[in-house]
Amino acid sequence: HIEVQGGQEGDFAERLFTYNYRLYDKYRRPIASLAVLADDRPHWKPQNYGYELFGCRHYLEFPTVKLLDYQPHAQALLLDPNPFALVTAAHLLTQQTKGDDRQRLAAKWRLAKLLYERNWDKQRIIDLFSVIDWMMQVPKDLQNQLWQDIEQLERNRTMPYITSVERIGIEKGMQQGMQQGMQQGMQQGMQQGIRQGESALLERQLTRRFGAPSAETLARLQVATVEQLEQWAENILDATTLEDVFKDH
Repeated sequence: HIEVQGGQEGDFAERLFTYNYRLYDKYRRPIASLAVLADDRPHWKPQNYGYELFGCRHYLEFPTVKLLDYQPHAQALLLDPNPFALVTAAHLLTQQTKGDDRQRLAAKWRLAKLLYERNWDKQRIIDLFSVIDWMMQVPKDLQNQLWQDIEQLERNRTMPYITSVERIGIEKGMQQGMQQGMQQGMQQGMQQGIRQGESALLERQLTRRFGAPSAETLARLQVATVEQLEQWAENILDATTLEDVFKDH
């Protein structure tokens, strides 16, 4: 069980404790709970929760990864061939450049160049750049400047990874995609956004009805189609067991 937390939360450790024992209660197997903290509070690092009562002791200690702790190693992350290292570096640079659009633009441009230098396949570059672009938002005039620099980079390297259609899909979101009509990249973005919303809603419903979902259930939600998620959301209204939710009707 991996819990990613974007901001400081007073009852985070208790929530992890609750998820852990609910998962154990459901599956009767040892459960490892891991925390990934993406907040900007250097001294907030929960690692345990528990209580003692009448001689009984119930206690959970869990490993915690604080992304902010990697700030001194940001340069090494930029050189690491692991894609997740680059995303971590982007997260740290986003925090570091908060309130400074010019510095953020420079950092974003540097990350974009690194993507091209890795010689990864086109889809991986587009996927990673979409994440970076979402994290490191800058004003429109600076974003346009970035696109011009990327276009020049592609001309110099004869590597047209991000086409005009994909650029619009990344840059403008659903509104621009609807205006353009023909933008395939945006259509995919709209569908993905709908699917993620349906998945998040169903996850909350499952938690309320049956307790914290297992890793297997969460994985099933992640790969489900919009149609499947909508069907399961209807099933949960009358379901008495978790298995009833995922029945096909």
